[in-house]
Amino acid sequence: MGRRFAIVSDVHGNWRALDAVVLDLERHDITDVVNLGDCLYGPFDPRPASETLMNRNWPTVSGNEDQALADAVSGLKVSRVAHFTARQLGSEQIAWIKRLPQRLDVLGSTAFHARPDGKVAYLLTSIRDDGLVRQATASEIVLGLGPAQVSHPIVLCGHDHLPRIVTLPDGRVLVNPGSVGCPAYTHDDPVDHVIENRTPHARYAIIEAGAGGASIQLVAVPYDWDGAADEAAQNGFADWAHWIGTGWAR
Repeated sequence: MGRRFAIVSDVHGNWRALDAVVLDLERHDITDVVNLGDCLYGPFDPRPASETLMNRNWPTVSGNEDQALADAVSGLKVSRVAHFTARQLGSEQIAWIKRLPQRLDVLGSTAFHARPDGKVAYLLTSIRDDGLVRQATASEIVLGLGPAQVSHPIVLCGHDHLPRIVTLPDGRVLVNPGSVGCPAYTHDDPVDHVIENRTPHARYAIIEAGAGGASIQLVAVPYDWDGAADEAAQNGFADWAHWIGTGWAR
């Protein structure tokens, strides 16, 4: 009998989007879920999302923004969003974030946030020197996977918020479910660039893996993104409000 499970990633504290995804998972009768990190960092009250994620006890890996929250609590200089979120977290939530592993082998797959070595460069997306965003080539992806043993036929990654399925020449299938809570953003590493899904939906993926291979569905779920955008704006993050309410970064 095959395995049927879902992948979520990059919730970014957006509890409205997460609640909508949870309801959709229940509609599909899916109970096994893998979470690829960046759980709470965002311009929202992080407590509702943390309660959902911690109570459901989904296998979860650490994202770069999970580490940013831990750094904020430790007094290190991080982004304004990280300090905003960290101020609202309790000791139990911080302890949970700090316990998250960099990588998991789970449900016949290898799961990590950005790359298996813990680095935060994109795996499935490449940024040109002029800021143009393009899909990474097979050779770039293999290089990004590195020498670490990633032998499972299904590889799960998030980080760039762009839902994608890539089959490598050696047969391994990489799945990025997209972002539950943040459909667009701007970034300056390695150079200024924008990421945008151009719709504001919450995203996740469903995998049905059997002897004949894997059936993969990328799912886009409607939710109250206007309410989420209003919360971000009221908390002083107009850029996030635009990203969340529109799915566009510009």
